[in-house]
Amino acid sequence: MPQVRLIGADGEQLGIVDTNQALKKAQDAELDLVEVAPNSKPPVTKLLDYSKYKYEQEQKQKAARKHQQQVNVREIKLRPKIATHDYETKKGHVERFLKHRDKVKVTIMFRGREQAHPERGRDLLNKLFEDLDGLAVIESAPLQEGRNMSMLLGPSKEVDKLIGAAEGEDEAPAAEAPPAEAPAVADAPGGEDAASAAETAAADES
Repeated sequence: MPQVRLIGADGEQLGIVDTNQALKKAQDAELDLVEVAPNSKPPVTKLLDYSKYKYEQEQKQKAARKHQQQVNVREIKLRPKIATHDYETKKGHVERFLKHRDKVKVTIMFRGREQAHPERGRDLLNKLFEDLDGLAVIESAPLQEGRNMSMLLGPSKEVDKLIGAAEGEDEAPAAEAPPAEAPAVADAPGGEDAASAAETAAADES
């Protein structure tokens, strides 16, 4: 490539120059000449500190990965006539999933004649949502598909508050332990003589 379009270190356009001239500018500035658009005509190059540029790009990628949060969708299945104990157990599972910032698909399974009363499933889903006491938001309202009715729940802002509070407690410094009390013999008058007397007394008792 006999010529390149050159961009300066501060982003200024330096126009189309001979490649040798661009390389000399990079050398004089103690920078690298990097192609940023090799398929352009002529290719676009830029003067920059490549090591610093690469480091900054890696830091940006790390920050982006850190802020990316993998969202899992869990599923809990209920029957319209679920027993109270089973309902409480399933509700506990839903609470645990939400506190881990997972979404939860709650599915009501109808059998036989139960399909004639979809309102019972809808009432059960609404009851579950209310019993979660603000931990969830409804992302998809109850929808019946064949023999099943499903509702999608997501963690609410209340979950973030709970997690933030828990993380704050974990990071709190531990209380400083009180200094251990000195052995009684060290406080006795007479210093080393008192210590020797105490040891002799102990030996006599044994």
